[in-house]
Amino acid sequence: MAIPFSLSATNDSIVNKLTSKMKAANFNITEDLLKANYIVTDDNDDDKWRNLLKQKLEAVAIINFKNINNNLKTETDSAAAIYVHTLNDADKTLLDTLISKSHLHTTENILEAKYVVTSSTNTDSLSKTFLLRTERIKMVSAEKLFYYLPKNIDGIFETGKFAITLVLGLIGTLALFMGLLSIAEHAGGINVISRFMSPFLSKLFPGVPKNHPSIGHMVMNFSANILGLDNAATPFGLKAMQSLQDINPNKDKATDAQIMFLALHASGLTLIPVSIIAVRAANGSMSPNEIFIPLILSTFVCSLTAMLITSFKQRINILQPLIFFPLFIITSLLTVFVWYLKSLPAFALEQFSDSFSNGAILFVFLIIVAGGMYKRINIFDSFVEGAKGGFETAVRIIPYMVGMLVAVSLLRTSGAFDLVINPIKTFIAFTGMDTQWAEGLPTALLRPFSAGGARGFMIDAMRTYGPDSFIGKMVCVLQGSSETTFYVVALYFGSVAIKDTRYSIPVMLLADLAGIIFSVCICYYLWS
Repeated sequence: MAIPFSLSATNDSIVNKLTSKMKAANFNITEDLLKANYIVTDDNDDDKWRNLLKQKLEAVAIINFKNINNNLKTETDSAAAIYVHTLNDADKTLLDTLISKSHLHTTENILEAKYVVTSSTNTDSLSKTFLLRTERIKMVSAEKLFYYLPKNIDGIFETGKFAITLVLGLIGTLALFMGLLSIAEHAGGINVISRFMSPFLSKLFPGVPKNHPSIGHMVMNFSANILGLDNAATPFGLKAMQSLQDINPNKDKATDAQIMFLALHASGLTLIPVSIIAVRAANGSMSPNEIFIPLILSTFVCSLTAMLITSFKQRINILQPLIFFPLFIITSLLTVFVWYLKSLPAFALEQFSDSFSNGAILFVFLIIVAGGMYKRINIFDSFVEGAKGGFETAVRIIPYMVGMLVAVSLLRTSGAFDLVINPIKTFIAFTGMDTQWAEGLPTALLRPFSAGGARGFMIDAMRTYGPDSFIGKMVCVLQGSSETTFYVVALYFGSVAIKDTRYSIPVMLLADLAGIIFSVCICYYLWS
């Protein structure tokens, strides 16, 4: 999906000159201000245009659909227009019938409307929502529009500079998150989660003796993954694999317990997607936490799929109370949560998503700090220690970021990227499906093989379509929905010299596929 533009202030000659450039950059022009990410203006006077927008929006009368008849009867202005907002099909049909008998007409541009007709009863709140939405739209003068098009990173040198700039933007966010998560680690946050997970995991690993050290290592690995502590998760995971290898009668062949552990680890259940949020923030997202909800849901689906497939293969009874009831409760709560999200109007969904995501992360942070104070650890020293790790991580990925972004840029500008995507989009269009999600395929398909490569495609998509566009958000969800399957298999099985991995790779790839399908579906469900 292209980044929508609303050109409300430019004249026709300027629009005609810009149209070809924007189409080449996969940008679309729209009259709907509420769907726009940018407004192209004649000059750089942002305050003037924002005040003008505010005045026009405040002059629009927002009325509930049930009261439309009263306005139609008293309206005599033949030039008056109606902007339709959040009406169901039946109400839209009835509204069309009423309009056909009056002097009014509908418009796609809210700035041209005299009335906004909505099914919402809280019209005051909706008015504030419109004003808040316009505050998030960037004002771009026509002469500077070129700098916002993706062509400014197409060159090799420009892309290299952009990679460095991006990493510099990551440092602050990574340092903050890693510092707070270091406090959680020192305060025993992982141990708290471990106590809840141990009874559940003991039933998923019937071949592992009770109180075996591997259970504790696996619990610590999963707990670290949930909190986004990748640096801590890997050592715990390697220890778990080595402990499981100690009870492996055939040292060259993977056991059921090892496959179950690796399948759950690779599915990547995550509570705080630190790196994805950091990349979105560095790319200028107005709401970097917006992918918080769909990422939790997609990683849960991926983990659930991996567990169910592996349990079926290993003939583990998932109807056992300690397995079934926790899964049933969590799945039910998430299902109700998704249903509630879909029941919200579009404007309310955006508000709720922002509030919930920001509130949830703030709540976790407060719990971490409160836990550190309760345990009487040195909070500042723990934070600084973790923040240093965030800085070191950002510096360490510079060579990989430069290499991957340059490679992706070359693929896109050379046309090789289009040779792969266009036939797929043509086939999808032939089936009658929407083709937007095809833009996320490079990220999804490369993710099992290379986290860095998939990250490069994710960043390229955000730069091309915008971090807050549908595609920009979808590629972030796809990137964070699973682990790098083949890397995980090579690392963990290689650490204990296992040669026969049995059915581990097919199970993990099926879980990845489930994560991809659900990620696309939940993005359409929430944002289409």
